[in-house]
Amino acid sequence: MRLSRNAMGTLFVGGALSLTLGALAYPSMLGLDTVSTSTDRIIANTQWGPLTEGDRAFVVAVRAAGLWEYPVGQIGLQKGQSKGVLTASQHLIDGHAALDTTCRKIAPMLNITLPNIASPQQEGFVNTLKADSGKQFDVDFANILRQTHGSIFNTVAKIRSTTKNTLVRALADQANDTVLDHITVMEKTGLVDFDTTLFNQTTPPKIPKSDMTPPVPPVGQPLIVLTPPPNATSTPVDISGDLSGAGTNSQ
Repeated sequence: MRLSRNAMGTLFVGGALSLTLGALAYPSMLGLDTVSTSTDRIIANTQWGPLTEGDRAFVVAVRAAGLWEYPVGQIGLQKGQSKGVLTASQHLIDGHAALDTTCRKIAPMLNITLPNIASPQQEGFVNTLKADSGKQFDVDFANILRQTHGSIFNTVAKIRSTTKNTLVRALADQANDTVLDHITVMEKTGLVDFDTTLFNQTTPPKIPKSDMTPPVPPVGQPLIVLTPPPNATSTPVDISGDLSGAGTNSQ
């Protein structure tokens, strides 16, 4: 049985996870929501170029994506029934570990606070897959992950084409390659219901924006590290060339 059009779009956890505080720290809309017009507002002028609200939201969103997709990859290696799902699970772990390393490198340089927990909506996806078993797990896995990666793909492209910050641009380059790879491996499972997935992808769920915002971690809480697998093939961005600030005026 495949997920209905509304089911995948409305899966989220209803608990309170410091949502008000999260909305204040991450004022731009995250998750699968459309980027708002306020994202062009410059919030800091750094040696790597101006940082906008959209840039900051993007870095946070990449981190939040890894916080749920990395564990989903681990779950997939345990519960996946098909070779395609097992392969896709390996790609999730590998790709998001590398992206997470880049996020944790550039966030303090840009004075960006990173979350330690994914958004309530994203946690809802994890809970759905934890509860699944057998063939249903594979079907839900492929469709949820294809939907979420398809939804963020255009946002990655927009950030890459518009940001004036060289560190954010480097992360967008890496994210573009990773998201496209994950879209591809989900499709190769042969389980994606494209009609339903594309409908959900282009019709944002009608849930509170706060449910698409990861909570802010307590002050001083160590960042969770997404450890690369022993056979990692994805690599974090080398930002050594940006440390001098040579890219300040790069377009």
